[in-house]
Amino acid sequence: MTTGNIFVISAPSGAGKSTLVNALCAKDPQIKVSISHTTREKRPGDKHGVHYYFIEKREFEQMLLKHEFLEHANVYDNYYGTHKTTIEQLINAGKDIILEIDHQGALQIRKLVKDAVLIYILPPNIETLRRRLQHRNTDKPEVIEKRLNLALDDISYAKYFDFAVINDDFDQALADLYSIILVNRLRTQHVLEKWNK
Repeated sequence: MTTGNIFVISAPSGAGKSTLVNALCAKDPQIKVSISHTTREKRPGDKHGVHYYFIEKREFEQMLLKHEFLEHANVYDNYYGTHKTTIEQLINAGKDIILEIDHQGALQIRKLVKDAVLIYILPPNIETLRRRLQHRNTDKPEVIEKRLNLALDDISYAKYFDFAVINDDFDQALADLYSIILVNRLRTQHVLEKWNK
């Protein structure tokens, strides 16, 4: 069995990353999303073990001390991290893994996993991003403003990613994202792994 690929997808909050990733997974059963651990509060509709593993800050910090995370970051005053075991199990099962993480975690992965493909999702512009955040109805106005202020800084890291996709027209953005996955599967090393079996 061939091993899977790691794709890291980052975006500022409200750019539509999760919606694109969900559609991508529905399109191709070979693609799995790594479920991160987080200390943030559950939002309406969030399910433990589906969207995140929701844990207490103390537990997260104990896991950090044991070096259990492949990457971790503190975003909006909450911890997020990708557990090493989660990744190893999916990779060894031959699945293509998507890590939905912020730019801090993405750059950590870049140093640790040389074959990882980093993809940045951009909103069409800041005003569109503002409207999307407001329409989610999950955050208070002051939180939305904080996210917008941080979004510009976040977007400045897009230049360190391998690919960027603008999420203006959803169907086009999904097609662009999927084309990156397909092209990566055709890299010589991956094709030869399968051919030699």
